[in-house]
Amino acid sequence: MDIKLVRNATLVVEYAGKKFLIDPLLGEKGSFPAFPNSARQDQNNPLVELPVSIEDVISGVDAVIVTHLHTDHWDEKAMEVLPKDIKLYSQNDEDAAEIKKAGFTNVEALTEDTVFEGIQLAKTQGEHGRGDILKMAGLVCGIVFKHDSEKTLYVAGDTVWYNGVQEELNKHNPEVIVVNAGDNQFLQGGSLVMGKEDVYEVTKAAPNAKVIAVHMEAINHWTLSRQELKDFASEKGFTSNVLVPEDGESYSF
Repeated sequence: MDIKLVRNATLVVEYAGKKFLIDPLLGEKGSFPAFPNSARQDQNNPLVELPVSIEDVISGVDAVIVTHLHTDHWDEKAMEVLPKDIKLYSQNDEDAAEIKKAGFTNVEALTEDTVFEGIQLAKTQGEHGRGDILKMAGLVCGIVFKHDSEKTLYVAGDTVWYNGVQEELNKHNPEVIVVNAGDNQFLQGGSLVMGKEDVYEVTKAAPNAKVIAVHMEAINHWTLSRQELKDFASEKGFTSNVLVPEDGESYSF
């Protein structure tokens, strides 16, 4: 497999001969407003440009996976440029209905038993924060990719570390894990996605896996930088377990 971080949570995953685009945020730098009640209110989102052209991102994509409909995972530009007949997976029927309203005609809700071209795509649970903020943040999912010719890949999505993530690790035993780790927060309510301690918990729970930390430094309410995570990993001794890519960087497994 080959995993490329485009920007934020946007990934291009080449797996068992197919190319998947996950959580496409394709708009230009500053194309939508800052998320309110959070840091950097003077900066529109995304904070950084795409590292490659949109054409490079979407060329040859076989299927798109949208873990949830927040603007930093599914934006107007993605709706505009993606072919309306492309195979597109959402987390549930409600999201599928919204995506269809944008003109997409080949939309399917993920389940634990979804199969695309011989590749198992198992929907996984997630919690987009802790406590009261969960009601505002809404439902999210992750995905596990499985195929006889590949290592098992777990893309956790917008979730914090909690017992549900532990359950998915126990169930699927992934060898490669992608976590959204910018510790994005509003001024109240705590972490919406993983922070450095959450990433540490993932590495302890899956000590033989490679953990790739993304969703960093691209949206105004981030609080954990790449360098801070690297420094923390060095301090705690899990540098060999975690990869912290720059935008446009890719890894093969």
